[in-house]
Amino acid sequence: MTNPIIPPPVEDLDLYQRADRNIRESAIGYALLIAACISVFTTVAIVYILASETINFFSNVSVGEFLFGKTLENGSYSCNWTPQFSTKEFCVWPTVNGTILVALIAMIVATPLGLATAIYLSEYASPRVSKLLRPAIELLAGVPTVVYGYFALTFVTPFLEKFIPNLNGFNALSAGLVMGVMVIPTIASVSTDAMVAVPSALREAAFGLGSTKKEVSLQVVLPAALSGICAAIILGISRAVGETMIVAIAAGQRPTLTLDPRQTVGTMTAYIAQVAKGDSRVGSVEYQALFAVGMTLFLITLALNIISKMISKRFQETYE
Repeated sequence: MTNPIIPPPVEDLDLYQRADRNIRESAIGYALLIAACISVFTTVAIVYILASETINFFSNVSVGEFLFGKTLENGSYSCNWTPQFSTKEFCVWPTVNGTILVALIAMIVATPLGLATAIYLSEYASPRVSKLLRPAIELLAGVPTVVYGYFALTFVTPFLEKFIPNLNGFNALSAGLVMGVMVIPTIASVSTDAMVAVPSALREAAFGLGSTKKEVSLQVVLPAALSGICAAIILGISRAVGETMIVAIAAGQRPTLTLDPRQTVGTMTAYIAQVAKGDSRVGSVEYQALFAVGMTLFLITLALNIISKMISKRFQETYE
């Protein structure tokens, strides 16, 4: 007669289960730590490459010429960005001017349309309609930017030429308008999340005082979600400043100091894309200028992120 198998005590089973759970939890923690370290290492490596090549660039070009231009032999002042010309000049402001001009046009388009979309989705649309429209709007963010660029060049620019005189084939206006359409999903999505997070009690209190839907949306929900909305707008600005293909295709690659959106401009990202095609010899000063421009763009984006954090902290509302 065989002896029956005696199961272990219940206390031992609980101990084994707790040990197994602790091992799995520790493994997940270490995996997440490795992922975080990879992210930090990648960021540090990018900054190191940018900084080292930028230092090499400034060993050949003075910081004063990069930031303020230079005085020519005849006494005239010159601020041009022509690293690939025979007469090289390295004043960065023409590329910064083009970047800011296109981004400004884009935000003039994207900010009101994005906020209006967010207000409708969070306050006016039914849950069913909102569930259908949000993926459709966010689909705009999935369109390749090269498609946006050729759309601006082949459709928007010819259309604008019918109404705007002296519009160049490559111009900041059409690039900025199409870029604004591209940025709308970013502002709309983040702003919608910020408005939805506003407690329903605030809306109900406002309706109880006799407020209309418009008054609740604009005077209660919008101020309560201001920190998230400001973060969405600054995130949209960062997206516009860092965009490459739209400006490279539709705005042109001729950096000029101008505020006329009808003119051809060159941006920092457009120059990076131009050098990345392989026309400049590795180690040359025009190749090193790519990293100096990249560092400038990195610092601008970093400043925008810091401003976003400060604004979010300044206007953040806490509800209990």
